[in-house]
Amino acid sequence: MTDGWTERRRYAATEHAAAQRKVRAADSQRARALIAQFIESVLVSGLDPVPLRARGYGGHATYRTGLRGWLLHTDGRMAIGTDGEFYLLSVPASMRGRLTGVQLEAQDPPLQVGRGAGDGESISLAELLQRALDGRP
Repeated sequence: MTDGWTERRRYAATEHAAAQRKVRAADSQRARALIAQFIESVLVSGLDPVPLRARGYGGHATYRTGLRGWLLHTDGRMAIGTDGEFYLLSVPASMRGRLTGVQLEAQDPPLQVGRGAGDGESISLAELLQRALDGRP
């Protein structure tokens, strides 16, 4: 048997999770608009896409992805593909992946990259896109 307090807490938690999903969806929509502008800008500027390679979680092995795009960070951990999608370039280590390549799934792009990370390195997606346009990911 549950009491009223438990039910209210469960309801509050459900509502809070729904509100967070709504905020993330709105942020992603704004981030997708920034990415669309970025794609237009790179096409005009003639900045050529590069083959995107994923790194194993250990950081040493690299994997072919079959994707091309523009790196957003000097460590090569995220990119925008020529398809206009946002990719995280980290995968579990795999011998099969080393031989055949890996398939990445596009992620919902964040407006603020690294938000909530323990290392304190948070940067806006707009700034990362501008750096990539300037040729300095």
